[in-house]
Amino acid sequence: MANPTEPLPDSITLTEGYSGRTAGRLTGERWTVGPARLTKISVGEMDNNVYVIESTATGEVLLVDAANDAPQLISHLRDRAPGVKAVLTTHLHADHWIGLAETVDALGLTTIASSGDAEGIDVPTDRHVSHGDELVVGDLRLGVIGLRGHTPDGIALLLRTEVGTHLFSGDSLFPGGPGKTGSEDAFTTLMSDLETRIFDSLGDDVVVHPGHGDDTTIGAERPHLAEWRERGW
Repeated sequence: MANPTEPLPDSITLTEGYSGRTAGRLTGERWTVGPARLTKISVGEMDNNVYVIESTATGEVLLVDAANDAPQLISHLRDRAPGVKAVLTTHLHADHWIGLAETVDALGLTTIASSGDAEGIDVPTDRHVSHGDELVVGDLRLGVIGLRGHTPDGIALLLRTEVGTHLFSGDSLFPGGPGKTGSEDAFTTLMSDLETRIFDSLGDDVVVHPGHGDDTTIGAERPHLAEWRERGW
């Protein structure tokens, strides 16, 4: 995380290649997975992850969570991902959409969010999506998975390719457990969704890209499900 007393750099620094982590605010990495080019960028004081999902065949791009640092993000997208057409917000917490209004205004993006969380996002939603829906990005197909509990109607995106599967989990799943919930009922709901919609459906090699911090895999987290249930968070 950058020292808040230091001026922010004017641009985002990318590393070509994948490690699953970033080197600090306004840094990231870009790599290719079959027909997709994926970029992970850290923004803001809370180490929010922004994801850029691009079809290598068509150049069309989906932005996931315009979380912060809008001037640098806008410049990056104009230069490195000019085919960006839409932005999906994974859930209603403000740290995931601080940069949304400015980014949408600058680039004319279509906004996408879940029906249940959209009213809590301070930018109008053009397209509402729900569990089981599909987003098309060029020749890519991304499944929408509802993960309720961290917020009333959080969503994740699942990208399947012939060389690997990737889950963009928002704040619903991190290395070490589910995202924070505000009540016992909300925790139970989130755990049930994670178990039935994620762990019962996806293989151990699926890579999980969370809303903050480092990546993980389904296989790394699966052995701890009972532990999470037991501890209650």
